[in-house]
Amino acid sequence: MLDIKFVRENREKVEENIKKKFQDKKLPLVGEVIDLDEKFRALKSEGDDLRKERNDISNQIGGLMREGKKDEAEEKKQRVVEINKKLEEIEASEEEVSKELKAKMMMIPNIIADDVPIGKDDSENVDEEHFGEPTVPDFEIPYHADIMASFNGLDKDAAGRVSGNGFYYLMGDIARLHSAVLAYARDFMINKGFTYCIPPFMIHSDAVDGVMSFEEKENMMYKIQGEDLYLIGTSEHSMIAKFKDQILKESDLPITMTSYSPCFRKEVGSHGIEERGVYRIHQFEKQEMVVLCKPEDSEEWYNKMWHYSVELFRSLDIPVRKLVCCSGDLADLKYRSCDIEAWSPRQQKYFEVCSCSNLTDAQARRLAIRYKKENGDKELVHTLNNTVIAPPRMLIAFLENNLQKDGTVKIPEVLRPYMGGKEKIEKK
Repeated sequence: MLDIKFVRENREKVEENIKKKFQDKKLPLVGEVIDLDEKFRALKSEGDDLRKERNDISNQIGGLMREGKKDEAEEKKQRVVEINKKLEEIEASEEEVSKELKAKMMMIPNIIADDVPIGKDDSENVDEEHFGEPTVPDFEIPYHADIMASFNGLDKDAAGRVSGNGFYYLMGDIARLHSAVLAYARDFMINKGFTYCIPPFMIHSDAVDGVMSFEEKENMMYKIQGEDLYLIGTSEHSMIAKFKDQILKESDLPITMTSYSPCFRKEVGSHGIEERGVYRIHQFEKQEMVVLCKPEDSEEWYNKMWHYSVELFRSLDIPVRKLVCCSGDLADLKYRSCDIEAWSPRQQKYFEVCSCSNLTDAQARRLAIRYKKENGDKELVHTLNNTVIAPPRMLIAFLENNLQKDGTVKIPEVLRPYMGGKEKIEKK
C-alpha cells in the first residue's frame, strides 16, 4: 500500500504506474482516494477545533463558578454538551471515511522499479541470464508422473478418491527424495546465515490483507468456515505477519529467515489444476526465504536472494535461467520480481521453480512494521521473499535432469547424506 501523502503529491506518477501495469480500470481510484483524504483531513481539522474549544470552555467554567456566574457557566456547559454531540458525529464520519479510504488505497498497486520491463502478462517477461548448459539426452524422458510411478512413488488415483483432484500420495524413494530436498534446502539457507522457522499454517484475515492484494486472496486462499482463519498459500504470509504492529531495533536488521510450511492454494484462474501430474496442485510443501531490512539495503538483498536460488539448483545439477517479470505480471504489492526457471529436458523448455520479489514498504505499511533509527525516527522496513525449494514441482526438474538411460535416477553428491548415502534410486 502506498503512502496517502505520496499519492496526494504525485498523482500523475501513481496514475502512470497504473497504466504501466495495464490496470486502467483502477485509474478512478486515484481521484477517489484524494477526495476521501481531503474529506478525512477536513473532518479531523473540524474535530480538533471543537476539542480545543471544549478544553477552553472547560477551563472557563471553573472560574465562572468561583465568581458566582452560574447562569453563564450553565450556558458554557450546554455548549460543551453540543460540542460532544457534534464530535460523536464527526468521529463516526471519520471512522467511516477512514475505512473507505484504506480499502481503496489497498487496491492501488505499489510503484514498480524504473527498469521493470513493460508488458501485459507473463508472455512478455524477459529472459535475462542462463546458468548451466541445458541438455537433451539421447533417450526418451517420460512424463514426470510416469517417472514417479515407475518407482511406485505416486498415487493420484487414491488421492482423488480421498481428497479430490489436485492432491497426491508420494511413497517410497520418491517421498524420501521429497523430504531430502527440503532438508537440504533448509541446511543450505541456514549455512547462508538464515534463521530456520516453522510458522503457523493458518492466519487471521488482517494478516492476509497485510501481505497480499484482494485479487490474490480471492484466487488463492482457503478460508476456514465459521472462523477468522485462512490456510496459508506460502510461509511468507505468516512470516511477514509475525512482525505486525512491531517497532524493531535498527541493530536487529536485517532479519533473515528461512521457513518451512505446507502450502494450500485454490489455484483459481486460467491455469487450472493438472489432471495427471503434480505441477499445479492444491497442496504442496515449500522452503521459503524472507528478509526484513532497511530501505537502502533491499535491492542488495533482492540480488543476493535470487542468486541463492541459482546456486542451490546448480548444486543439484539442474540448469536454470533468470526471467525478469514484466509490469503486467507483477502482483500489486511488488516493486520488482524475477522467476528462476528450471530446464525441462523432456519439454525442452524452462519452467518456474522460484519467484523472488522485493515489495519495498508495501507490506510493512499495511502491517505497521517499523524500525527505530539511532536518531529516534521511525521508518517502515522493506520486505522481500523468495522460494528456496517447492517440491513436488521442484522434483519434476530434479527427476528429468538426473534420470539415467537405464531408468535409475542419479542422486547428486550434496543430496546423498539426506538419502542415506544412496547414489541413485532404482526401480523395485
